[in-house]
Amino acid sequence: MTLRIYLMRHGETEWSLSGKHTGRVDIPLTDNGEQEASRLGQRLATTKFDHVLVSPLRRARQTCELAGCDEHAEIEPHLVEWANGDYEGRTHADVFKQRPGWNLFVDGCPNGESPDDISARADELIERLISLDGNVALFSHSHFGRVLGVRWIGLPVQAGQHFILDTASISVLCFQHAREDEYGRDPAIESWNG
Repeated sequence: MTLRIYLMRHGETEWSLSGKHTGRVDIPLTDNGEQEASRLGQRLATTKFDHVLVSPLRRARQTCELAGCDEHAEIEPHLVEWANGDYEGRTHADVFKQRPGWNLFVDGCPNGESPDDISARADELIERLISLDGNVALFSHSHFGRVLGVRWIGLPVQAGQHFILDTASISVLCFQHAREDEYGRDPAIESWNG
């Protein structure tokens, strides 16, 4: 079997709609977010998953459930969103007033995770993922998903700022060559933010 990782961002929340940094606060999906998650399930209906891993946060678990993937889902703590520390619940514009030029992917958050912290967490998860085979569903979050994507292909965490993830989106991570004896298992992104 060939490893294919389906990375799904959770559906809309009040904070994702308003642009507030939503890290570890455990908020539910909006009605629209629930509809997005159900539509996500329709898009995933023809894919059989050998493994389903989900962030422990409610919005990701709800998305997994509404997408119909929760029967054998396993909570994976590494999939939790970037810890925003002092910037939790604040918008970019609000943070810029206090700290002009701030960039999450470069500066991290005071009393939260640094770029090095989240990069190490993504790398630990990747080590687990490459030991799996078949189709793997991951239900996670915007910023962590972006970090996971860039670390998968060997880019530094700072490159994550250039990879947008919409709510209830699907991205697929894979290897360019399925067999290691062919040319090596070069990590690749098959699709992003679909």
